[in-house]
Amino acid sequence: MNKQNYMQELKNRIEAARTGSVFVASDFADIAETKRISEYLVRLSANSVVKCVMRGVFYKPEYSKLLGEYIAPAPDAVANAIARNYGWSIIPCGDTALNLLGLSTQVPVVWSYVSDGPYKTYSYDNTTIKYKHTTNKEISKISHKTALIIQALKTLGKENIRTETIERIKTEITPDERKMMLTEAQYATAWIYEVIKTICR
Repeated sequence: MNKQNYMQELKNRIEAARTGSVFVASDFADIAETKRISEYLVRLSANSVVKCVMRGVFYKPEYSKLLGEYIAPAPDAVANAIARNYGWSIIPCGDTALNLLGLSTQVPVVWSYVSDGPYKTYSYDNTTIKYKHTTNKEISKISHKTALIIQALKTLGKENIRTETIERIKTEITPDERKMMLTEAQYATAWIYEVIKTICR
């Protein structure tokens, strides 16, 4: 495949993606080597096919006629793209976990994640993303949903778990996720596992 075909394949893939999707070069490793893909993404950004969020991170722009401007990509999508680029496993924590589970309507000042990668902070526009290194057994070798709920419960604290909290979390999980969570969370802190058993009933 020649360079022109690589570029067209990349463009086709991006055009087929949802608006707001966030990309890094490694997402297209099946098309060409990442260095070449990075060069193509920069070229496509010059033509507004994608927009650059920060160095090495791009997104498919979504234009709001109502606002008369492009809508910024979701910080969680950017955080996950950065993590994919470096091969990190991440789980939202703190206020970020509460926001993503619908337990808080407050937009986080800092989008925080526990990670098996290094401590890192990234900033773009008015958004800050922070990764905190952990080897915590509560996020490793378990599903994303289970780990997310564990982090949200830890953030709230035992004394702040209300009936409405449990009912809200129930709406966020499927029957299959409940079965998985009961098994995966058994090694979490004792009080967290008791709450999860209540959620899964």
